[in-house]
Amino acid sequence: MTSTQTPDRLHGLDALRGGALLLGVVLHASLSFFPQQIWITADASRSIGAAWIFFGIHLFRMTAFFMIAGLFAHMMLARRGWFGFARDRVIRIAGPLAAFWFPVMAGIVTALVWNAQANGLVTPGAPPPPPPTYDWTNFPLTHLWFLYVLMIFYVALLVLRAPFAAMDRNGAWGRLVDRVTGALTGPHTPVLLAAPLAVALWLDPKWIAFFAVPTPDAGVVPHTAALVGFGLAFGFGALLDRRRDLLNRIAAWSPLYLIVAVAAGFGAYYLAGGPTIAPMVEPTREKAMAAAVTALAVYASALAAMGLCLRFLSGRSAVRRYLADASYWVYILHLPLVMLAQVWVQDWPGPWWAKLAGVSLGVFGVCLASYELTVRHGFMGRWLNGRRIPWRGAKAEPAIAPAE
Repeated sequence: MTSTQTPDRLHGLDALRGGALLLGVVLHASLSFFPQQIWITADASRSIGAAWIFFGIHLFRMTAFFMIAGLFAHMMLARRGWFGFARDRVIRIAGPLAAFWFPVMAGIVTALVWNAQANGLVTPGAPPPPPPTYDWTNFPLTHLWFLYVLMIFYVALLVLRAPFAAMDRNGAWGRLVDRVTGALTGPHTPVLLAAPLAVALWLDPKWIAFFAVPTPDAGVVPHTAALVGFGLAFGFGALLDRRRDLLNRIAAWSPLYLIVAVAAGFGAYYLAGGPTIAPMVEPTREKAMAAAVTALAVYASALAAMGLCLRFLSGRSAVRRYLADASYWVYILHLPLVMLAQVWVQDWPGPWWAKLAGVSLGVFGVCLASYELTVRHGFMGRWLNGRRIPWRGAKAEPAIAPAE
């Protein structure tokens, strides 16, 4: 196993960060192939297999992303100080959220209108239905919600770090925190992290077990369960940056994490009742069991993904680095394209898995082409990724810390 202590770049975690974003394309593309309609489109070819794909990806993807985001955030804060960190995050996280929300929303509305027309839900010449009313409780953040939540966590990191740094002038508090982090990290880590999340899920009257940690994509105040689930992952990642040696321990325990993740994942799917959108309203014993097993599956799978990437993807790879750089742009752009493609192919003949692959690969192709031609080598590359990659033959810019 390649050592993960003080490398020039954490290639394994960079690959996982990029992979988590790129898997969002497959995740959203699978929604139209569920056995029952839960998305804007219901494809002519549907299967429970699409629900399994969605559940497996959704279980770990964003939790692993926020865990890595916390580690990289602490790394950048240590290198740049609070002002440099805050300036960078406003430019590269808050900036894209503000700039791309309206174009993304326009693309989503276009897909919705096209789908309504294709399915005869709009009468030609009839007046359109009244637009929905939005306020702070249901404002549509779309799939860009993760940028909004990241900004909340960045502010929390700065606020919590300031008094800690003031009290820790002799390093005693820091050594205590590092010892606690070491005690938390081991085969028991998924259980320890899962306990608070299980309680939050159990107390949430709107929790839909199939969707694991709720996605806070609507409203300016995220779900409590989402803040707990993703916040714990972000905080644990930040602590790991202080104890980079513990990454080797996570990598060593990754086979156990994977076994627990698979067992708990099957249990969570069964206790959720499959791909149902009915919430578990009352805090019953059955809901408590589902919440506990789901929370365990969430963190075990995220830690398994982290450990396996550290074990097997810690070497340099030009392809993985390129995809990691492109993943931010791909994720920002992909959802309207996925929805338009789903509307386009919904009545085509063919098996669901072939259409899912076609939608996913087609959107990947469009996004990667636009990244190469319009983003990577220009000012947008510097804006989104912190550096502009010159065209072949030109002098390269120095590499910097990862964006997320």
